[in-house]
Amino acid sequence: MLYPIFLELAGAACVVVGGGPVAQRKVQSLLSAGARVKVVALTASERIESLAAEGKLEWIGELYRPDHLDGSRLVFAATDDPQLNARIAADARSRDALTNVAEPPEAGDFMVPATLKRGDIVLAISTGGTSPALAKKLRQQLEDVIGEEYGDLARLLGELRPLAEQQIKAQNKRQQFYEDVLNSTVLDLLRAGKHDEARHRCEKLLAGLTKQPAAHE
Repeated sequence: MLYPIFLELAGAACVVVGGGPVAQRKVQSLLSAGARVKVVALTASERIESLAAEGKLEWIGELYRPDHLDGSRLVFAATDDPQLNARIAADARSRDALTNVAEPPEAGDFMVPATLKRGDIVLAISTGGTSPALAKKLRQQLEDVIGEEYGDLARLLGELRPLAEQQIKAQNKRQQFYEDVLNSTVLDLLRAGKHDEARHRCEKLLAGLTKQPAAHE
């Protein structure tokens, strides 16, 4: 059984060994998370070369050596050589770095799930490595159910949270405010693109609670 976790990688040193399409996908997701990325590969995709030229990552055009992993927090073995990938994983473990291995995936310490992003909301789906195709299928089904309005709702609630904490001192009443928003028409308004109306509806719900006497706990 895998342990699900979301990691803070802003500024963290991460190494991707390999320069092909798989490596490029790893690089893109790491950069999106704010990681400091180093790519080790004799040749790399045009996209990786371009990112290196823009100073967004470090590309070392050399054959892999264990010392390339020094100081890394995460290592991604993304070559097309399973034996090399397994060796990279062993080298990473000796440096207390966690490794994701493209092939064979069981040689690594963690797997990257299929993800669906809606603003600050991230849904992760994993089949434990048994069927990446199934994980992809499930993600596609969720895309039809969870639209961009959910990301808008998360952003709106985040903006209103300081105001709610300032105006409602009782924790149980603040929780009631969030539940009232979720049970209201706010999501429908956001889905319809009526963002100002959605905010006004939230503010009205908040004002209604601030007028109520605090419940005795």
